[in-house]
Amino acid sequence: MDDNVEKYQSDKKRRSPKMCGSNYPLSIAFIVVNEFCERFSYYGMKAVLTLYFIHYLHWNKNLSTAVYHAFSGLCYFTPIIGAIIADSWLGKFKTIIYLSIVYVIGHVIKSVGAIPDVGDSTVHISLSMLGLILIAFGTGGIKPCVAAFGGDQFEEEHTEERRKFFSIFYMSINAGSWEAIYLIIVESCVCARLSAFVVVFIAGSGLYNKGPPEGNVLLNVCKCIGCAISNRWRRPKNSPKRDHWLDWAEEKYSKRLIQEIKMVLRVLVLYIPLPMFWALFDQQGSRWTLQATRMNMDFVSLLSFLWEKPLRKMAAGMILAALAFCAATVVEVNVIKTVVETPPAKQCLLQVLNLANGDVSVHIPGHNIFPDPIKSYDEPSGYTNLPLDDAHQILTVDITHNGANHQCHLNFTQHNVYSLILDNRITCKLVKDSYTKSEAGEAFVRFINTRTDSMNISVGSKQFHVPGNYGTSLSLGVERGNVECISLDTLMIYKTDLGLFDFGAYYTVILRGDPNSLTHNKMVDVQPNNIHIAWQIPQYVLITAGEVMFSITGLEFSYSQAPASMKSVLQAGWLLTVAFGNVIVLIVAEGAGMEQWTEFLLFAALLVAVSIIFSIMSYFYTYADPDQLNKLFNEEANEGNMDDLKKEKDRMHMKDLPKGTKM
Repeated sequence: MDDNVEKYQSDKKRRSPKMCGSNYPLSIAFIVVNEFCERFSYYGMKAVLTLYFIHYLHWNKNLSTAVYHAFSGLCYFTPIIGAIIADSWLGKFKTIIYLSIVYVIGHVIKSVGAIPDVGDSTVHISLSMLGLILIAFGTGGIKPCVAAFGGDQFEEEHTEERRKFFSIFYMSINAGSWEAIYLIIVESCVCARLSAFVVVFIAGSGLYNKGPPEGNVLLNVCKCIGCAISNRWRRPKNSPKRDHWLDWAEEKYSKRLIQEIKMVLRVLVLYIPLPMFWALFDQQGSRWTLQATRMNMDFVSLLSFLWEKPLRKMAAGMILAALAFCAATVVEVNVIKTVVETPPAKQCLLQVLNLANGDVSVHIPGHNIFPDPIKSYDEPSGYTNLPLDDAHQILTVDITHNGANHQCHLNFTQHNVYSLILDNRITCKLVKDSYTKSEAGEAFVRFINTRTDSMNISVGSKQFHVPGNYGTSLSLGVERGNVECISLDTLMIYKTDLGLFDFGAYYTVILRGDPNSLTHNKMVDVQPNNIHIAWQIPQYVLITAGEVMFSITGLEFSYSQAPASMKSVLQAGWLLTVAFGNVIVLIVAEGAGMEQWTEFLLFAALLVAVSIIFSIMSYFYTYADPDQLNKLFNEEANEGNMDDLKKEKDRMHMKDLPKGTKM
């Protein structure tokens, strides 16, 4: 007998000690704590990954979203590799150990790539991508092994305890991910947990039931399927029919293997609709994170609901995820109300800042966009759309002030946003405005100096230089809060309270006054993020509840329906549904070109349709019992052995009879 098999049988006889007189092996405590620490480090990194791409690597939203989901997809394609290594070469225990080391190395390399003093942007990108690839191979490689390895710790008769283990196991995933979100700002916490998860797993080594590798199961499965297909299409016309197309491989492969492949394929067919759930779920770290940056983050309230749900709730979990995206759609529709969108082709946006003493009337021939007089120092109501005849156009602007008519000729360009500043002399000054909201929640401010002397202004750590005679400063980002500015001209120092600069807003501050005093008018060019981030709570609650109902069931289902030799393979198949879900996001996000709220609504509708299809498929699915299959083939093997023994006894008996004796 093989040494590995003997050792495994010895481990099975020894059995792990039980926890507190229950039927739960003590070894699963190490597995659950290990999973908690590993998920802490993984989700801690992933929670800020999209923002890391945008703010540190300076990528745009779409590229950041694409790379985020490409990384997530790779993390769930690599389980196939982990399953092959575990089942064909190292076994689950050693696979988890070795690939965990790869995983830790990936985190270290990525962390080095995030150090500002290490190289230039090319080095940062290269190290970050190398680190992410190693993390993907490490975490993906151990994914199909950990849950299945935990299930292996239970004795065959303790099926109810094993079922509950998968709920506990998944709760450890959620607990690790939520704590990571709370504590990610403390880098040392992540590093400590990163090291801890390998140490914790190794610490329980003496308690584990370590099954030997089952051989190259996936390769045998592929060969068997190929043989069946080949024989099916090359069969003679008069060949007898087979009950199943896989039965055409019986000439070369055992009935047991064929039956096990049938069980696996039936489950994999049921997996076909599942990627759509993960397509929605994994957008928490990309599209939902970007949505949060355009909301009011006066406080951040994270809510975690962990509870145990009964089996056969996967379709209900899909519906909850779809409802989560409906909630996200409602939030998004309200969020974009404060966003100034880039004007389309042959259009621009215009607002008028009347800094003259008295009302002015602004008229652009052919465009009735400012029908009412504009009051002196009145805050604009917002930008107004101005159509153009071409990409660039010079327009005549007629201005009436105190009964006198003035005329300006201004050059407008499509896609741009402008402020038309009018002073006491009705000098027209057309300024190109910034309007894109900060992903970091900063407020932006610019100053217009109506005084004759230039001024230097300090707002927090930001310095503004504002020329005199209606000069305009650059628009710079400042942190949200109540702001005081210190103004310095050639004669005096002034300290002025500018009030609240709120998340995502753009402000214009008009500086006025005589040489002995300084006053100001604060105007809002782009409205602040007035939708509170707490409005994201319902969608997170729904998606979390949906995930618990969907994923706990899926983990236990994948394990319970898999033959003993193919548990890691089927676990990898389950994880592949997550990978394909991320591929769906890549296709839709990069190819559809939709507004964000319509994209959310599309995903919700697709998942509802998929949940209906999945429900129909589930209705016709017949649950299998791999243990019964083992008993059946073991009984057949025993009967075969008895027949062989009887034949051998008869042969020996015949040998002992005198020649010529008739029976």
